[in-house]
Amino acid sequence: MISKQEEENISNRYTAIKPFLYNEQQKRIFAASEARVIGYGGISILSRITGIDREAIAKGLKEIENSGDIDKARVRTAGGGRKRLEEIDPQVKEDLEKLMDSSTCGSPQSALKWTKKSLHNIEEELNKMGHEISHTTVYRLLSEMDYSMQGNQKAIEGNSQNPDRNKQFEHINYMVKEYQDKGQPVISIDTKKKELVGNYKNGGKEYCLKGQPKKVNVHDFEDDKLGSVRPYGVYDIKNNKGWVNIGTDKDTAVFAVESIRKWWYTIGRKSYPKATELLITADGGGSNSSRTRLWKYELQKLSSELNIDIIVCHYPPGTSKWNAIEHRMFSYISQNWRGRPLESHEVIINLIGSTTTKKGLKIECVLDTNKYEKGIKIDDKQMDSINIIRNEFHGDWNYIIKSQLKS
Repeated sequence: MISKQEEENISNRYTAIKPFLYNEQQKRIFAASEARVIGYGGISILSRITGIDREAIAKGLKEIENSGDIDKARVRTAGGGRKRLEEIDPQVKEDLEKLMDSSTCGSPQSALKWTKKSLHNIEEELNKMGHEISHTTVYRLLSEMDYSMQGNQKAIEGNSQNPDRNKQFEHINYMVKEYQDKGQPVISIDTKKKELVGNYKNGGKEYCLKGQPKKVNVHDFEDDKLGSVRPYGVYDIKNNKGWVNIGTDKDTAVFAVESIRKWWYTIGRKSYPKATELLITADGGGSNSSRTRLWKYELQKLSSELNIDIIVCHYPPGTSKWNAIEHRMFSYISQNWRGRPLESHEVIINLIGSTTTKKGLKIECVLDTNKYEKGIKIDDKQMDSINIIRNEFHGDWNYIIKSQLKS
């Protein structure tokens, strides 16, 4: 045993030197050296004075005795230290991903996502869900998941922003979750930009021998024989599976619905054998435009054919990049074929079909050589035959096509 004065001296020495002890190893070596001088009972005394665990001080004594074996580059022994939160709480990353879904945007040409939620807001919501997490851990997890915080950018496609835009985003998010919870299929659809088939320059780079880049055509004039293609995509949000119908003709509403039909008979009915409804999230323009009569008329045909009600939610004008298919499927296709001339239909199909991600994205792809007539008009009588129920909130964007025709 030592006197109170000696204990006070040790405490004063520790207080004076503590700012210069930069890591756990240095602290335990100091405590161990003082305990060694005291002898019997020294470990308990130094633990009480410094607050360092008894086992750590005992470990420091062994390190002093075997100083020749110390790995000076390592502070902790292998495997030491506190485990990461996601190892202790595996559910936290999944809940974080779900939380971000309702506020995530992404460029079609980039896998990088961005969020308008602040770190502290995300921290608060995760803690409400039962996760003990700090905003610094939220930042680390988001960085590992390819998120970044960004400001505004002038990228709105329309001339003005619809005042109900955010409410429509919330409505789509609610509908997607509701139908997924019911076990019903939910798909995101869109047409990728037209691509020329042939030995043309394709954006991006790929590795090749120095000074030996791939030679391509100087001018991008469409080849009379190979022509161009219009990839129409269907993305199963829940199962992370994609389907691409490579059309060689025009991008029309008939082509859009035919692509959905092919997806259903190839993938959809196998994945959802008990489906009674199908939820589609789509852009507000293009071949599946919210204003196009032919789109709704063809959906009625499909709904009656499959005996399944089809629910449609359109994204507001000028927000096509928010569509899930853009940043969850099309962006990865663009990355996979960057720098590669799309020399033939076979090359395009192989490149799309070989597109995968770490999260398990799988894509099937087929060639569609059918002809699709432009300019088909749907008259008032045909429109009246469509059994459509419009939502009270923006019935032009949100509606149901019932499987049974109007009686």
